Amino acid sequence: MKTKASPKTIRRSVALPRQLIEEASAMAPRDLRENFNRLVTVALQEFVARQTTRTFEDTMAHMAADPAIRAECAAIGRDFAVAEPDGLKDD
Repeated sequence: MKTKASPKTIRRSVALPRQLIEEASAMAPRDLRENFNRLVTVALQEFVARQTTRTFEDTMAHMAADPAIRAECAAIGRDFAVAEPDGLKDD
């Protein structure tokens, strides 16, 4: 028995404040001003990208503050310090 494929597009009806829509349309590039569906899609894509970046940055900051990770990085730095006077340029 075949399973039904999930549609690539999900249709949703949302109620948005008029002022928000007017501001978003005014700020959007011309091609997005004329296509509200595309404007919402691009806005959501940008939101996801910002959230992904924020999550990564928060994780990195948490790791940088972790004493065990800091100690391990210091140990790695000491291990590689013997290679510093190898005569190779840093460029």
